[in-house]
Amino acid sequence: MSDGEAAATFGWPIRVYIEDTDAGGIVFHARYLHYMERARTEWVRNCGVELRAGLADNISYVVQRLSIHYAVPAKLDDELVVTAEPVAFGRVWMEFRQRVVRVQDQKQLCEADVKVACIALDSGRPKRLPDNMRGLLEQATLSNETKHDISQE
Repeated sequence: MSDGEAAATFGWPIRVYIEDTDAGGIVFHARYLHYMERARTEWVRNCGVELRAGLADNISYVVQRLSIHYAVPAKLDDELVVTAEPVAFGRVWMEFRQRVVRVQDQKQLCEADVKVACIALDSGRPKRLPDNMRGLLEQATLSNETKHDISQE
């Protein structure tokens, strides 16, 4: 994918380390949120959007809403892929569908719908999504709609 081009679904590899787990070697539930944050951040970076430039322009992104389902636990040393799939957006928000999949057996361990709001750093108030981000979201969600339309035929 070239800079400025948005993929419909983006995957980021993660390995489970001891710091991610409890005494039994099971991933602590809140670590999945860290993994998902990394995947969303890497999706943005992979699309060519400079996060530091956004900070310089008084822009930040915060999780506004989260719905998560834990199906099967990840364990120490598991190799995972965490996806970030933009599915919708509005004037000041974007929504992602995210999954955590174990590479070894392709088992889906966790899934979430995450709504992220764009805010002004100095005030914490909602701020319009930057044009470059809106463009990426338009590309990605259009690609998702086409993909879903084809799969339903």
